[in-house]
Amino acid sequence: MPNFLGFFSAVLIFLAIPVSPQVSELMFSGFKDVGANLTLTGVAEIQKNGILRLTNETSRLMGHAMYSSPVKFKNSTSGNAFSFSTTFAFFIVPEYPKLGGHGMAFAIAPSKYIKGLPSQYLGLVNASDIGNFSNHIFAVEFDTVQDFEFGDINDNHVGIDINSMKSNASDTAAYYDEDSGKQNLSLKSGKAIQAWIDYDSVRHIVNVTISPTSKKPRNPLLSFPVDLSPLFNEFMYVGFSASTGLLASSHYILGWSFKVNGQAQALDWASLPSPPCPKKKHTALAIGISVSAIAFTISAVSLAVYFFVKAKNADPIESWELELGPHRYSYQELKKATKNFRDKELLGSGGFGKVYRGTLPNSKTQVAIKRISQDSKQGLREFVAEIASIGRLRHRNLVQLQGWCRRRSDLLLVYDFMANASLDKFLFDEPKMVLNWEQRFNIIKGVASGLLYLHEGYEQVVIHRDVKASNVLLDSELNGRLGDFGLARLHEHGSNLTTTRVVGTLGYLAPELPRTGQATTGSDVFAFGALLLEVACGRRPIEPNARPEELVLVDWVWDRYREGRVLDVVDPRLEGEFDENQVVMVLKLGLICSNNVVVARPKMREVVRYLDGEVGAIEELRINGGLEGAKGSGHVEGFDDFVHSFASSSFDNMSSYRDMAASFASFSTSPLSLLNGRGETR
Repeated sequence: MPNFLGFFSAVLIFLAIPVSPQVSELMFSGFKDVGANLTLTGVAEIQKNGILRLTNETSRLMGHAMYSSPVKFKNSTSGNAFSFSTTFAFFIVPEYPKLGGHGMAFAIAPSKYIKGLPSQYLGLVNASDIGNFSNHIFAVEFDTVQDFEFGDINDNHVGIDINSMKSNASDTAAYYDEDSGKQNLSLKSGKAIQAWIDYDSVRHIVNVTISPTSKKPRNPLLSFPVDLSPLFNEFMYVGFSASTGLLASSHYILGWSFKVNGQAQALDWASLPSPPCPKKKHTALAIGISVSAIAFTISAVSLAVYFFVKAKNADPIESWELELGPHRYSYQELKKATKNFRDKELLGSGGFGKVYRGTLPNSKTQVAIKRISQDSKQGLREFVAEIASIGRLRHRNLVQLQGWCRRRSDLLLVYDFMANASLDKFLFDEPKMVLNWEQRFNIIKGVASGLLYLHEGYEQVVIHRDVKASNVLLDSELNGRLGDFGLARLHEHGSNLTTTRVVGTLGYLAPELPRTGQATTGSDVFAFGALLLEVACGRRPIEPNARPEELVLVDWVWDRYREGRVLDVVDPRLEGEFDENQVVMVLKLGLICSNNVVVARPKMREVVRYLDGEVGAIEELRINGGLEGAKGSGHVEGFDDFVHSFASSSFDNMSSYRDMAASFASFSTSPLSLLNGRGETR
């Protein structure tokens, strides 16, 4: 009897354990009565008319709507994924008619709480886990922004994504009409579009089809062969994700049907909620009349005063402003964010003006606001250049421009807030915190990745022209991001990269610049070489107060290398705690990037490959016979060749460097992008 009672009790306990319901078919003709069936996160909400809105017109936010119960996607015995079919009707309304604010995606994920980032990540993944197989993310994106970091084909495309935002297959949004053939379709038109996604587990193929009507075209837009069995867990969650970036779009779902091992039910457009019509704007005049004649008079006078003051303070919008793209903030909004630009919010100052910490009143996002001084050399031209260049760049190792403001002579730029200021604060003088080698190496790799993107990954070649430690900003996790694009220049790939004046910072300027005035990717590489050496050595490229043999950092490192004592130059504050192989490799890269001959410097792609460990160790320098022997050695490959033409400076004439510094000072500029710096520029 006791055994029977024990068994009976165990059965009761087992039956009492709640088991999540499993579903294999979903059907939503609108979402008005869905209730707890959907898990909404971020800014996602169900509107009163039954439309599911994933995002609104707020910058840098995301929204998720996942079905609350798991779906069985795989046979637990065989390990094979099941076929599935889904269809949904959606529409996208951008904040500005021709400028999309990122996109949305249908997603299958291991959790209904997706930990992603907004902007180019569409809320699906984040910068640290992108591309990892452990994500188990399958998505079909409908993207209205071209992100060059992930190789997007344009700003109006459909893509199939597996564990990454770099699409495995993509094509311009279009549908196949039986009579007219392939017809392009604008995702950001504000009109309803229906999408069908079908996976055949026997043929191992995913088909994606879209149409401006409820009739499914015979031919899919995308057909991608893939076996989803290794990707899927036995149970997964289905739903939608969307995000906004610098610009915003509202992403809506009207209806949704889904089925495992079968065809999803067709959507009846007549039963779906109607997309909202544009809201009619009521003037203060009409409201005043509806209340009383007195209210009308007060309103009319108030409006007259308001528009008079606004017209007096505002500048007319010029043509270049309409072409820039990034969000334009109102002056009052930024004034409120910085508490009237009070000194307590001041982060740093320099020749360009001042940088303030601010909190945007609507989104409560913390930002850094660069207020350019009227006396600054960074005038309207540089202001426009910075917006036009960095405003369209998208890379995790670049400081992101969120927006800008122009009010008469006031020029303001709004950036991501970098919690740990600039790299130079951690390297020189007496830093409050000493970065360990792992942190330094991670920063170096990040900056190299960002610089490679500028040179090769963007639609144009971007020459930064001011790569240096004070322009490397560190976020809360000490990741390095390259900032200050006030001197940047954009060129078409393959064009002649010439400029008309020499700008930059002494110690980072490539030797050919004063002679030719031609800034190239090679001159950026030279500056990056100086950055590599100062990160490893913990000192500036030129130290006027140093001993003569240590005045110029690159010469000092080169000299110690030839003597076989290269580790003597490593920052003593590391106290010997570093990966010796990595340090030596970084020092060698610093030397070859600092080559006086442009063609002998490596491309950033090669530098990144070394830092990522994709290629073997750099070959040793040929030091027997001194530098002149290396020049005439005749070898043409490997590390030796990068330094064959490396011209070491004469240590017997150090005064020439001081003379050179004086002459450069007359025409060089060094605008600081101290997005969270403290104190004056050095």
